[in-house]
Amino acid sequence: MALRFPRFSQGLAQDPTTRRIWFGIATAHDFESHDDITEERLYQNIFASHFGQLAIIFLWTSGNLFHVAWQGNFETWIQDPLHVRPIAHAIWDPHFGQPAVEAFTRGGALGPVNIAYSGVYQWWYTIGLRTNEDLYTGALFLLFLSALSLIGGWLHLQPKWKPRVSWFKNAESRLNHHLSGLFGVSSLAWTGHLVHVAIPASRGEYVRWNNFLNVLPHPQGLGPLFTGQWNLYAQNPDSSSHLFGTSQGSGTAILTLLGGFHPQTQSLWLTDMAHHHLAIAILFLIAGHMYRTNFGIGHSIKDLLEAHIPPGGRLGRGHKGLYDTINNSIHFQLGLALASLGVITSLVAQHMYSLPAYAFIAQDFTTQAALYTHHQYIAGFIMTGAFAHGAIFFIRDYNPEQNEDNVLARLLDHKEAIISHLSWASLFLGFHTLGLYVHNDVMLAFGTPEKQILIEPIFAQWIQSAHGKTSYGFDVLLSSTNGPAFNAGRSIWLPGWLNAINENSNSLFLTIGPGDFLVHHAIALGLHTTTLILVKGALDARGSKLMPDKKDFGYSFPCDGPGRGGTCDISAWDAFYLAVFWMLNTIGWVTFYWHWKHITLWQGNVSQFNESSTYLMGWLRDYLWLNSSQLINGYNPFGMNSLSVWAWMFLFGHLVWATGFMFLISWRGYWQELIETLAWAHERTPLANLIRWKDKPVALSIVQARLVGLAHFSVGYIFTYAAFLIASTSGKFG
Repeated sequence: MALRFPRFSQGLAQDPTTRRIWFGIATAHDFESHDDITEERLYQNIFASHFGQLAIIFLWTSGNLFHVAWQGNFETWIQDPLHVRPIAHAIWDPHFGQPAVEAFTRGGALGPVNIAYSGVYQWWYTIGLRTNEDLYTGALFLLFLSALSLIGGWLHLQPKWKPRVSWFKNAESRLNHHLSGLFGVSSLAWTGHLVHVAIPASRGEYVRWNNFLNVLPHPQGLGPLFTGQWNLYAQNPDSSSHLFGTSQGSGTAILTLLGGFHPQTQSLWLTDMAHHHLAIAILFLIAGHMYRTNFGIGHSIKDLLEAHIPPGGRLGRGHKGLYDTINNSIHFQLGLALASLGVITSLVAQHMYSLPAYAFIAQDFTTQAALYTHHQYIAGFIMTGAFAHGAIFFIRDYNPEQNEDNVLARLLDHKEAIISHLSWASLFLGFHTLGLYVHNDVMLAFGTPEKQILIEPIFAQWIQSAHGKTSYGFDVLLSSTNGPAFNAGRSIWLPGWLNAINENSNSLFLTIGPGDFLVHHAIALGLHTTTLILVKGALDARGSKLMPDKKDFGYSFPCDGPGRGGTCDISAWDAFYLAVFWMLNTIGWVTFYWHWKHITLWQGNVSQFNESSTYLMGWLRDYLWLNSSQLINGYNPFGMNSLSVWAWMFLFGHLVWATGFMFLISWRGYWQELIETLAWAHERTPLANLIRWKDKPVALSIVQARLVGLAHFSVGYIFTYAAFLIASTSGKFG
């Protein structure tokens, strides 16, 4: 019996139905619920799995480097980054007919290839890689790191090397090491790489292991550092006529604050970025000395939190009890980490296109669109995960006595006020935004487009003007030529920044109008509704008036039997499930908006967005339908072209998406009856009846069916939009 799956749960292993298999898979990673788990083993398992995660990441990036070096055209692309299409890898498909072979042979390749829309070429070029040999070296190094990570994971599961619980709960030491070691030292090392390798490479100098000790990154070496004349490192920067990758128009500065973009590459100045990483490194190296460890100096986090009591005691006991609550709850820590990482990932999406760090990436429109969309989707999933683990914390780890009258307890005490206010905000945004859109549709349908309600986003325009955008005529702060801010920055970074912000060829501070105003409020509606559902799920996770003992049923439960009506679909997991739909909805609106605005910008046709985005039919017709035309002609009666795979994926994505509804609409009893019939047929069919099983086939629970439905909905939705995005952009701009 012990060898039956799942080994981690004797209760499930003895289950006579197929529930054993599905629940076994579902709880495989829920270490806390496994038999014979101890707190120490739990921490050790999670710690070891981090090494596995790192190994996968290093292996993945190693594969990127290896395939480009082997099958790509990196060395050719470098000669002309704007006109050569970067190759991701070859396509070896015996099913391709001659037209397909010809359609997919591009980028100067000899056979069918995939084009890279990930931005890796621009990334590697910017950081100083120049040859296929460099790529192979990088691939081997990452493969070595991957192997090292696997060994590290294995090692820390051996009795002699297993860390103790006290080590995992030493928050101060961990913060010091992560701030100084992880962020500080790595930022400093990255500055070193930029100064010693990337900046020389951008000036046509090839620095590698065999010559890096002989090549001075700055003519005066370390002299200015030791004599305090640091400004010498900023003198003689690259000129505006500098040709990236050559010495033509190059300077000698290594740490600058020029502001704006390199005119040729349309990316941030490498010397500005080196300066930025050096500043970050110094801040984090100092921050890493802030917390008290062995020497009795510095802050104790527990003392800091205990001291955070609102004045006059009007708001309870503040942060008292939080230290032990957070330090003893892995779910709380994971929730905080996911919330931070989710926001950071969304900011990455924003900054990668508005302030591009990589040379020539801004001119590769399909890559820009793909990277923005990719990072926003990831941010959405990570942020919803934060709330999921927050809810699990309230169910499994929250201790009311330990947190009496502190912020957590008050959050739970005021949940009705919080949830109803969020509900009000969602309803207000929903009715007003949809009302304006529908009103505008009616006006166009009735032949009176001049009666549309068009609201100028004056506050947002004022903020843009304050940052130096002159087109609105506000004449305020940096857009006012006689203000103190303008005069103070004139000698350093301001000219470069003002040039960039008022240039219409980049994506920095795009001009906004009524269409932007409406879609921003639609996105706000999506964000508030997603938050409402997630917050309600977490705050009601311990119990509600309908089901006061909810916490005893765990994070995900289908119903509490027929005796208690209305207890189906109210688990914290169900709230998470519903919120993911709204999250996907919101990301859809965000990416539709970004993509449409940029397509019109890149085509020099901004007025199409401005005029069509103020009513719903405009979005459906001029964004979705109009941009699908090339895509759905990837293959037709007259043949096929290089968009055919995307066309097929677009179709397939719709199919997967629609399949999701089958699980979401028909419920458990239907499937149970169907399964019983199928089992009957199986046992009576020749050959098929040779395969037997001991488990009684049982239909999925409501929770599992919802999960399967949600998985199909999400995967289909993402496949469909990915195909649309890449085909509609690459079809226009190559």
